[in-house]
Amino acid sequence: MSRVTGIRASVTGTRRAVAAGFLLPALVLLGALVVYPIGYSVRRSFFDKSGDSFAGLANYAELFTDDTILTAVKNNAIWVVFAPAVATVLGLIFAVLTERVRWGTAFKLVVFMPMAISMLAAGIIFRLVYEQDPDRGVANAVWVGVHDTFAESSVFPKARPLPVHPLKATGDGGYVTKTPVRAGEPALLPLVGVAPAQMPKDARPATRPAGDGAITGTAWLDFTRGGGGRPNVVDPKELGLKGLRVEAVKDGRVVASATAGADGSFRLPAAAEGALLRLPESNFREQYNGVQWLGPSLVTPAVIGSYVWMWAGFAMVLIAAGLAAVPRELLEAARVDGANEWQVFRRVTVPLLAPVLAVVLVTLMINVLKVFDLVFIIAPGSAQDDANVLALQLYRSSFGTDADLGVGSAIAVLLLLLVLPVMAFNIRRMRREGRR
Repeated sequence: MSRVTGIRASVTGTRRAVAAGFLLPALVLLGALVVYPIGYSVRRSFFDKSGDSFAGLANYAELFTDDTILTAVKNNAIWVVFAPAVATVLGLIFAVLTERVRWGTAFKLVVFMPMAISMLAAGIIFRLVYEQDPDRGVANAVWVGVHDTFAESSVFPKARPLPVHPLKATGDGGYVTKTPVRAGEPALLPLVGVAPAQMPKDARPATRPAGDGAITGTAWLDFTRGGGGRPNVVDPKELGLKGLRVEAVKDGRVVASATAGADGSFRLPAAAEGALLRLPESNFREQYNGVQWLGPSLVTPAVIGSYVWMWAGFAMVLIAAGLAAVPRELLEAARVDGANEWQVFRRVTVPLLAPVLAVVLVTLMINVLKVFDLVFIIAPGSAQDDANVLALQLYRSSFGTDADLGVGSAIAVLLLLLVLPVMAFNIRRMRREGRR
């Protein structure tokens, strides 16, 4: 009996030694790469900028008094609340909608593809997407296209008369003739300031209508390429301002209006006799240039949008895997009992997916707390303070032009304290699931 007991003790001891031998390299790496840096950061956070003098809690006090760091804390709160929630909801929608679609696998592959792109590459992509110029930025190209579909755009945004021209400013961005129009005397409306490339493609050389007793006129670009033109004279090479709107105004009221043709000519009814001709400001309004996505007010939502683009595929794949494990008989039973698809989704599918949704949400919450690359790449220098987050401020405080390793270490400790509750919740949830 004692011999058997001795053998068992020897076997147990050998197993513990082998386990310790296998764990030792991992423990050494864990200590060197995780435990020591955490301990050093905590210690360094209590010292001043130079690291020679003990500063107590001064560095932590600065976290809640410095405006730049407070902005980073506020933005981190926005990230934690919105980015994981939006990515998880989109992942849930994609997973459910593609479950019964024949091409669902291909769609999931396309949605998941951004996960293969590094944060740096994604930041460069979205920096181009959010370009202000609609000719370069995809977001503004789409936005401007939609806007121009429902709102009339100006014809000649930078056109203007010269002092020698028979036009004067109205004060609201438009122009009006200096003298009333008369029948049989063609009105001349010359303008400059329109680049030849911006002229309508079907514009033709301007013509001066004959004085046939009608109220007519010509609006043209009073500029001859290569020189040689004369002001207030319709020269052969000068083009008509096609689409220019002309209004006849009497006593402050518009009595008639017309639009210049391809050769710049227009004709007004007899009611315009003795009226002043006005070129309304709608002819010269600056073209809509889209939204300033990377401006102070929208830069944080814009960067969050790029994050969601990357991580919605991750959420979709995990949720789809959980959805595949949902018992189909429960869904069919709910449908047999009279529940519609929305009720099945809300009262059966989502509750059954709750553990998976919790995993996705917690994982993304931990991930957004350390987001750095996207903000650093996408936000321009002028708006980087407005888009600042704690991980970026950690980098700027520790390695910026006015580096303060004490404050940087305090920010690192704050990030650790913010992550710990989320990790503790995740561990408790995993243990609870393991006991089931």
